[in-house]
Amino acid sequence: MNEENKNSQPREESPKTTQGEATTPSSWKKMLSKRWVFPAAYLAAAAIILTLVWVYQDASQKPLNKQEVVTQSGETNQTGTAASGQKEEAVEVVANAQNMIWPTADSAQVSVVKPFFDANASAEQHEQAMVQYNDTFTPNLGVDLARKDEKTFDVLAVLDGKVTRVEDHPVNGTVVEISHAGDLKTVYQSLSNVKVEQGKEVKQGDTIASAGRSELEKDLGIHVHFEVYEGENLINPMEILPKN
Repeated sequence: MNEENKNSQPREESPKTTQGEATTPSSWKKMLSKRWVFPAAYLAAAAIILTLVWVYQDASQKPLNKQEVVTQSGETNQTGTAASGQKEEAVEVVANAQNMIWPTADSAQVSVVKPFFDANASAEQHEQAMVQYNDTFTPNLGVDLARKDEKTFDVLAVLDGKVTRVEDHPVNGTVVEISHAGDLKTVYQSLSNVKVEQGKEVKQGDTIASAGRSELEKDLGIHVHFEVYEGENLINPMEILPKN
């Protein structure tokens, strides 16, 4: 009886095996079998990518941190430029806009005692612009200024600049060289009582020395020899000095 009951009870199906291992239906396979799964996953991935792109663009468009700079007029501006840079730029613009002045306090009291040697000038002018030293004649590279009463006078800086040379030369006398904006350079020779130092800044009109003497042009007496350079090129000072 008992054996019949055992035989009559329904038997549970044993799990299928594959290569000796039992397998059960996967819930992932059931989900992936749905048609909407792949389109939904694609849309989710696209949404994430678009969000990341939007966040990156928003961050890149944010302005940089700005510094408050008080301008010379007293106003406060938002800018990324340092105040010192603004001042340097302003100084350079002013320097370039300056007009050269005479290297003497009173140009009416001095006169040109030896002119600049101009290659296009006449033979007579060439003769006047030659400098004799011992038995050698050389062209005058600048102009020589002196008073009629042969007294000394103040020598002035013709532009704002920086003193780049102060030298006691055995032939040219005491020499001062000043560098200016725009690649300009002025040279003053035959000086005495120099008042400036190498490396120092000077302003237009500052007294840099007094007129003196030199061995090269001792026949001129007390005078100042004045040269102007643009880069390495000599310029006739009379072409850029103001007219009396």
